[in-house]
Amino acid sequence: MPELRPLLFSIAYRMLGSVAEAEDVVQEAFLRRTTVEAPDNERAFMIAVTIRIAIDVLRSARVRREAYVGSWLPEPLVEAEAPRRVEEEESVSIAMLVLLERLTPVERAVFVLRESFDLDYGAIAGIVDRGEDNCRQILSRARRRLEEDARPRFDVDPAEGRALAERFLAAAREGDLDGLVSVLAADVALVGDGGGKARSIARPMVGAAAVARALSSFYGQVERRGVTLEPVWVNGAPGFRTLDADGLLVNVVGLEIAEGRIARVYSMLNPDKLGHLGPTSTLGLRPAIERSS
Repeated sequence: MPELRPLLFSIAYRMLGSVAEAEDVVQEAFLRRTTVEAPDNERAFMIAVTIRIAIDVLRSARVRREAYVGSWLPEPLVEAEAPRRVEEEESVSIAMLVLLERLTPVERAVFVLRESFDLDYGAIAGIVDRGEDNCRQILSRARRRLEEDARPRFDVDPAEGRALAERFLAAAREGDLDGLVSVLAADVALVGDGGGKARSIARPMVGAAAVARALSSFYGQVERRGVTLEPVWVNGAPGFRTLDADGLLVNVVGLEIAEGRIARVYSMLNPDKLGHLGPTSTLGLRPAIERSS
């Protein structure tokens, strides 16, 4: 049964966009398993329990997220190397997880189970306690809601993505505005998530020139502050993490690439969303008096 843990975590994470909450959900699912007799199908049983717990958690979380300060971004999944199964990463991309926030908990469950894990409608119907035809309608409605705001998908070669990320980082460090603009899409958006605790833009910034100025202003100070930037993969896409002079984590940045340019820059600074990656820095935090105001 422990071999099911990675699968259950991947389901819970897609449902919640939170590493900590997904881990809690999986742990609770295993605890509930100990209170019942052995099911005929262990895998199906554990998936169903995980989804039902995640739906309950998501319902309670929606009130908190509606009151969230600034832009909401998911807790990042960070890997040092390029993912082996890039084709599977679209469903955990930052852009997709942000879009999934638009769905109701049941819509999200049906979408995740069908689109990411290819469960048949009969299995999904039993999990969410709906009829099969109703589940088909729910999925159709969820797809329409997502397509209203979804951008076209583009396959990105990992090597090309990494090369573009390196050009981006080099230009940012050097304060090279022209270099930054050359790698950014004309309508690029910079989205920051500080959660009211870290210094971050209040709303997305749009436009290559404005985003380039903001990034070069911040990252042009890295050498003076003793900050280092480490390339990593963030939710299956190129990105980097910022470490302070003591090696503590300041933020994680994910890059969304489309047609050879960077279309979105996602900067996750809220320390509550970075704790699973190690000790966090105070470098980017707002003063306590600002956080309480």
